[in-house]
Amino acid sequence: MNNKLKATEEQLAYAKLLDLGMKLGLVMLVITFIVYVSGILTPYIPVNDLPNYWGMPVHKYLEATGIHPGWAWLGMLGKGDFLNFIGIAFLAGVTILCYIRIVPILFRNKDTVYGVLAILEVLVLVLAASGLLKSGGH
Repeated sequence: MNNKLKATEEQLAYAKLLDLGMKLGLVMLVITFIVYVSGILTPYIPVNDLPNYWGMPVHKYLEATGIHPGWAWLGMLGKGDFLNFIGIAFLAGVTILCYIRIVPILFRNKDTVYGVLAILEVLVLVLAASGLLKSGGH
């Protein structure tokens, strides 16, 4: 009797995409960090001013710096300290892409319940990331 566990098709597809996404996200983080530390793009908050904000609660930090919460950072990508948000947001969204990737496999294999759960998971994650709920960091 063979007691070895085998990964299913959807598990392999999820893992393969997650691995690729993690590597791409890591490359994005390294490149944007190099851009930041090299000074190619001017930071929104100069490095020397950062210690003035370290002890502040988030809402006071945002108020003191004039930074708007939520997805407003997209309008600040020209600043070196906000450019690295691209890699962070990408990494946070890789799970959504992985779920989307396995949905067709689940339905093709007649795992309807898991297929519906994967779609619901995508919807919940997209809703949470959208900021429409006005909770968390948004």
